[in-house]
Amino acid sequence: MRTRWRARHILAHRDGGHALLRDGEIVWEAGTVLYVGTGYDGPVDVDLDLGETLVTPGLIDLDALTDIDHLVLDSWAPPETDSGLVWSREYFTGRRRDVFTPAERAAVREYALVQLALHGITTYMPIASEVHSAWAEPYEELVTMAETSRRIGLRGYLGPAYRSGVHVTQPDGSRGVAFDEERGRAGLRDAVRFLDHAAALDDPLVNGVLLPCRIETLTEELLRETAATARRRDALVRIHCLQGMRERDLVRQLHGTTPLGLLERTGLLDTRLLVPHGIVIDRHPDVHGEDRGDLARLAAAGVFVIHCPQTSLRYGQMLHSFGTYRRAGINLCLGTDSFPPDLIRGMDLGVHLAKVADGRADAAPAEHYVEAATLGGAAALGRTDLGRLEAGAQADLVAFRLDDLRDGVQDDPVRTFLLNGTARQATHSVVAGRPVMTDGRLPGVDPAGLRRRAQGLFDRMREAYGERDTLRRPADVLFPPTFPPFDRTDR
Repeated sequence: MRTRWRARHILAHRDGGHALLRDGEIVWEAGTVLYVGTGYDGPVDVDLDLGETLVTPGLIDLDALTDIDHLVLDSWAPPETDSGLVWSREYFTGRRRDVFTPAERAAVREYALVQLALHGITTYMPIASEVHSAWAEPYEELVTMAETSRRIGLRGYLGPAYRSGVHVTQPDGSRGVAFDEERGRAGLRDAVRFLDHAAALDDPLVNGVLLPCRIETLTEELLRETAATARRRDALVRIHCLQGMRERDLVRQLHGTTPLGLLERTGLLDTRLLVPHGIVIDRHPDVHGEDRGDLARLAAAGVFVIHCPQTSLRYGQMLHSFGTYRRAGINLCLGTDSFPPDLIRGMDLGVHLAKVADGRADAAPAEHYVEAATLGGAAALGRTDLGRLEAGAQADLVAFRLDDLRDGVQDDPVRTFLLNGTARQATHSVVAGRPVMTDGRLPGVDPAGLRRRAQGLFDRMREAYGERDTLRRPADVLFPPTFPPFDRTDR
C-alpha cells in the first residue's frame, strides 16, 4: 500500500543533515520512503493531509523507561529517608521477592510501551527499575515484552538487564553493594539466549542487545565476559556509567580505578558501547573541574553518550556540557529514562541547561538536540536508514500538531515547538511503514483501563518500599504528601 502524508512542515534530509520543507509531501510503500518533496504525481492508496503539523523522523529513545515510574517517588528524598529507597542488607540476604507476578509485569511493560508510542517515540532501548524485582530481568519477561512491543508496532532494541550485585543499606545506614555473582552469570546467559531468540524471530522490530545494569553492580569478571560476548556476537552494549559520585566512589573501592578506567580495563571500550548519562568525568565540578583527557578517551573509543537532560535535572545533575562534548567529538544521542517519555520537553530542558553550563545563549541550539534525537540515535544503533526522511530510508515518522493557540505565535517551527510544545502534541506515527498512532490513538489500547491498572500496580510498588527499608518505615513516612490531608471534621 502506497501512502502519502502532506504537511505544512516536514523535517526532510539533505546533504547529510536535516532541512525544513514547507508544504511538503512524504510518500512510502512497504516500509520504505519513496519520495520527500513537493508535487508528487504518482498514484497513492492512502492520501492524508495533516495540515498545520511538523513531520519529523521517528524519535529514538535509547534509555526509555519500560516500567511504572519511580522517579516520582525517589527524586524528592531528604537525607533521613534516602536510605529507605534501596534494599536493606536483611532484605537482600533472606527476604527478597518479586513484588509483581509475571502477568502484572507484562501489564507494566504494556503501560510503558503505550506511553512511548503516545509521545512520538518509534525506536527505543528499554530501562526498568530492579528495586521491585527479586533480582534483575528474566529471559521470559523480555520474550513477553518483545511480543507486546511487536503488537503495538514499535522498533525495539531489547535484552534482559543483568547484574552481579545490588545497592544496599547497611544496618549502620551506610551504602554499599551486595553481590550474588552466580545470579550475574545466569543473567548474562539469559541475555545471550535472548540474542538467539531475537535472531530467530527475524523481525526488524525486535533487535537483541546486551544491557548490563549499572557498572558498580557488575563484577570485573562479568564486565569482561560481556565485552567478549559483544565482540563475538557483534552486539551493542549499553551500560549505565559515569552518572554519579556514589558510583565513582564505589568503583574505586571495589576495583581501584575510575569507572572509565574499568570500562577500558575490561575491554568494554573496544565494543559498540552506549553509556547513559556520561556526566561524571574529569571535567565535572565534583571531580577535577577540568579536562584531563576523559573526553578524548571516550571520543577515541567511539562511545555514544545517551544524554537524558530531563532526568538528570530532576536528580540535581547536568552535563558539563552538551556543546563541549559535541566539540570534543563525542557521539551524542538522547534518552528519557523516566516519565513522561517526552523527548520534546527533554530537548528543551537540555538547550537551557547548556546555557547555564556554558554561560551563553547559543551554547546548544535546538537543531543540535533534534539531530541527537534522530541522527544521533540512528548512528548509535549503526543504522543509516533511521533518523532521516529521504528516499530509501525506513518509513519511521511522527507528526506533531502546531495549531494550538496555547503554543503561541510561531517563528521557526522547530525552535518554537521545542520551546512551547510537548510530545503530547503527537497525532500520527508510523514505524516501518505501519501506522502505530492515528489521530492520537493507538488501535486496540484502552487508555482508561490501562491507567486504572497501572495506578493499582504503582500503589502496590509504593507500599513495598517499607518492607525493604532498614528501619521498616511505611510508605507514607518514606513518601510524605506535599501538604497534610484536609481533615473534614476540623472546623
